[in-house]
Amino acid sequence: MPKKDQGVSNNRFRIIPRTLIFITRGDRLLLIKGHPQKRIWANLYNGIGGHIERGEDVLAAARRELKEETGLDVAELRLCGIVIVDAGEDTGIGLFVFRGETDQQSLQNSEEGKLEWIPVDHLTEYPLVEDLPILIPKVLKAEQGGEIFFARYWYDEDERLRIDFSN
Repeated sequence: MPKKDQGVSNNRFRIIPRTLIFITRGDRLLLIKGHPQKRIWANLYNGIGGHIERGEDVLAAARRELKEETGLDVAELRLCGIVIVDAGEDTGIGLFVFRGETDQQSLQNSEEGKLEWIPVDHLTEYPLVEDLPILIPKVLKAEQGGEIFFARYWYDEDERLRIDFSN
């Protein structure tokens, strides 16, 4: 199919592709506490991730982001979910959610923030990014070769985040 027949036009909803990675080590989950000067999610805990660059596939981008933000090379990252975020504009976010495991303990902090191995059963004690209390259990349940979850995030008229999982 020629490029011109791909159906790309400015009057369609578009997404910016991003990755979000959750790494476990035993009963601990690797999260990053956003740098206090970050524009978004300052001082909040989030998974690892970022934008998918032109020329990258989704998995390559996840591996690159993980390496850049943590110093970790995790042999197996598996896609466990896809989230479409509609912020009410013409362009939204397409979030590809990965999970992996490691036995490595040594981490390399980045300008994005401070990395911490947090016991899964203590996550509620930390200031998490707004969707993580709902998203993390889905990620942790994702088994190798298991079903991928799908979700849609949007904001209601009061600017509150709403989340709907298809499965």
